[in-house]
Amino acid sequence: MKDLRVVFMGTPEFAIPVLNKLIELTNVVLVVTRADAYVGRKKILTPSPIKEVAINNNIPVITPNKLKEEYQNILDYKPDLIVTCAYGKILNKEILDYPKYGCLNIHASLLPKYRGSSPMQYAIMNGDKKTGVTLMYMDEGMDTGDIIDTLECNINETDTLEDIHNTLMVLGANIIAKNLENIINNNITRIKQDNNLATYAPKIEREDEELDFNNDVIKIYNKIRAFSPYPLTRTIILDEEVKIVKAHYELTKCDIGKIYQNKDNLGIGCLNGIIYFDIIKPVGKNMMDIKSYLNGKKSK
Repeated sequence: MKDLRVVFMGTPEFAIPVLNKLIELTNVVLVVTRADAYVGRKKILTPSPIKEVAINNNIPVITPNKLKEEYQNILDYKPDLIVTCAYGKILNKEILDYPKYGCLNIHASLLPKYRGSSPMQYAIMNGDKKTGVTLMYMDEGMDTGDIIDTLECNINETDTLEDIHNTLMVLGANIIAKNLENIINNNITRIKQDNNLATYAPKIEREDEELDFNNDVIKIYNKIRAFSPYPLTRTIILDEEVKIVKAHYELTKCDIGKIYQNKDNLGIGCLNGIIYFDIIKPVGKNMMDIKSYLNGKKSK
């Protein structure tokens, strides 16, 4: 398949194993990603993780601002196949109709569940026991195309977003490797998505980070896991805003919003239990375990 001309479209670290697998198996002639962005407190102009991989492999890169107006730059590379993974933009019809073998997307959920930009977070938040990746043909909708294949994994009770991210990024490479030859040989049974079963995982906004202790303690625990290591949930404890990196819970009778504290633990009462904070990040400070945080408070 080394003569197969592939255009890859993606941006974050999640997409790197997929791109590496395509480089190994095919002729990746172009990478499309977001423009360099200013990162960190020092606002250093930084290329996307996918752009760095492309540069290291001497693959041309373009960063279109308006895909619908700049699509011809992609078609000029005459792709036989276009593959997207965590690209974040819907492809216009001119792109979708061009490649001989179509346009494929690798999505981090078991479609039609969790269409949209935050599928891993919502799977953890909702207490799902499993998730996975879906390989699909793209159409003009958002994650609505025909399914080619899925690969599943379990979500354990202690798994964070980082854990599921690292598992699914490997499955993404596996699913493209498993199906690529059959796609080229037209040996695929396309599965239509049932739109009646579709659920959605919209972009995580800043207001979503706030913890509400009127909720079920397990839901709060799941949300903390779903937002760790980024962007992290947040709340006010001891008159200071902190972000929550890791926590555990106890099912017990308690007062909602009450602080439960001893020399080694700090928790807050929820609807049906106490959420205890294990590792936190006070705003503008480094991460620390709760014992160190409490000791620091005592010394002031």
